[in-house]
Amino acid sequence: MSADLAPFIAAGTRWLLTAFPPAPGAFSGVLAEAQARQAVTLAATLRYPTPLDAQLLHLLGPGGSTRLDWLTGADHGTDADAEWRTWVDETVVSWAACLLATPSLAVDAHRLVDRAQAGELTRLTHPGDHEHEAAPLLRHPDLLEPVAALHRAQLMEMLDNDSAALG
Repeated sequence: MSADLAPFIAAGTRWLLTAFPPAPGAFSGVLAEAQARQAVTLAATLRYPTPLDAQLLHLLGPGGSTRLDWLTGADHGTDADAEWRTWVDETVVSWAACLLATPSLAVDAHRLVDRAQAGELTRLTHPGDHEHEAAPLLRHPDLLEPVAALHRAQLMEMLDNDSAALG
């Protein structure tokens, strides 16, 4: 993962965990965070594959979480430090939701990126019972659908085009 993408990955991960909280318990929290971080890291690596892309993101900004918050009915009244929401990239979060809802899609996406950039993604690509129990909301396709649907077509088109080029 590019260090330039770290703040966007952290914000996207936090947004997903805020919108789709883990099951109770520290172990569940850690497993859910690992899954969300892996999904956002893979999505960010797909969306911003080069250092120039990451620099442009820093220059232009990601857009924030306003539409995502509206879709999920998020309430900012209790969020004392809402500045982090400005670092959320809607497309990256939407793609991450697609990857979380469909592990086979995550496997296909992982084939297209530099493994050194994306890192190990086993909790995302091959979730077991522990992952599903720790993050039942984060893995629920119906709950993720409004967010995933925002930019799914763009993700699918990119994966189809890149798969055809590799094939």
